[in-house]
Amino acid sequence: MTQDVEPTSSSAASVQLPHLSDKDDHQLQLDDAHYKLQSWQDLKTIIEENRLSDLGRVPSDLRRYLSWSEKIRKEYGTIQAFILKERLGWTDQTPKNITPFADPDDYKVLINDWPYGNEPGILHLVSWTKSPIPSDDTIGDLTPESRKILERYIYETFIKHLGEDNVLWFKNWASLQSVRSVEHIHILIRKYTPEFLATVVGKDVGDQKSRPIGELIKEKEDSLGMASDHI
Repeated sequence: MTQDVEPTSSSAASVQLPHLSDKDDHQLQLDDAHYKLQSWQDLKTIIEENRLSDLGRVPSDLRRYLSWSEKIRKEYGTIQAFILKERLGWTDQTPKNITPFADPDDYKVLINDWPYGNEPGILHLVSWTKSPIPSDDTIGDLTPESRKILERYIYETFIKHLGEDNVLWFKNWASLQSVRSVEHIHILIRKYTPEFLATVVGKDVGDQKSRPIGELIKEKEDSLGMASDHI
């Protein structure tokens, strides 16, 4: 992947963004010690009750995400442009099949660069597709027809191999999406094997199955912090 990974300050004051949501603003006032990681049951309940706005990130991860997003928008114009160029490598978003996930050339599964604050052992994937996923005209939730198509894809790709108890999925309402012009759904899995991941996770533009950007930034910050402790 060609995008450089630079550390960001973990201080809440370092995030100077003009359009913080009330939710993000409140969360940034917390420290990681006061954030409760979302369990599998927490996630299951939130998704079943369609309370997707309740999904959140660990405060320090949220700070990194907001800082990174601001940097990417300055460099690429939009998060979408970065995703298309650096992660998906799609110069043409015209699908071969307008039905979502019907043609393997029309979609790609990647590990989420900025996962929600979940308990260890839960992996957050994103399945990106060139095909449109029809939604209603209010908050952008799925239509019944779309839900049936996605449920079939999730079953064939994930549930059949991991079991129904180890797979959760959702599509953010349009009003909650950070990348709105590239259709995608979120998949959460547990009790998976490296061999299974190798069969479903695609490669980015750098022809590698990249570690999440957020994880790399945190790792670099930690290494710089350890180095400064020895100065």
